[in-house]
Amino acid sequence: MEATRREAIDEFWQHTSHCDHSVQVYEDEEDFLDTLEAFVMAGFRGNEAVIVIATPAHRAALAQRLEGKGIDVAQASLRGQYIVRDARATLARFMFDGWPAEARFNDTIAELMGKARENHATVRAFGEMVALLWDDGLQRATMRLEHLWTQLCQRESFPLFCAYPKASFDQGDGAGCRDVCHSHTRVCPPL
Repeated sequence: MEATRREAIDEFWQHTSHCDHSVQVYEDEEDFLDTLEAFVMAGFRGNEAVIVIATPAHRAALAQRLEGKGIDVAQASLRGQYIVRDARATLARFMFDGWPAEARFNDTIAELMGKARENHATVRAFGEMVALLWDDGLQRATMRLEHLWTQLCQRESFPLFCAYPKASFDQGDGAGCRDVCHSHTRVCPPL
């Protein structure tokens, strides 16, 4: 990644507060992975625990990038600093008839937060469950899940990063993308 893009990404994450709920709508996988890598690395530099709830492809690509930066992913996982879950399997724990069950959601994420906070005072999280719901045609459920995440970020005081491929919004008038962006406190600038 070129230096100016890396600086822009790092600058964006330096100004993240403990209850920010950020989103990126990306066209390019590499741009997304650059942003995700910077988010996770900022957590490691700050001695924070990092929760990543992602697809298999994104988990693998991120792990490879982190290893390339000198992070021993296996050791970070053993220390409870790097907690990784599958997005689809995590969704299955709290979705009921196509709708996120609030109590189940809170229990699922509380379990992850508890594990993360065993050895780290602060936590940050990335999730792409919302993008999967959107792509499944469950837009109202997606917006509900975004709302539940925002409430949790404020209650538990941790930054959350979500991401959606821009292609998910190509079949509409742009209102869906605007609604998603407005449900967040910060939108990652295009790179």
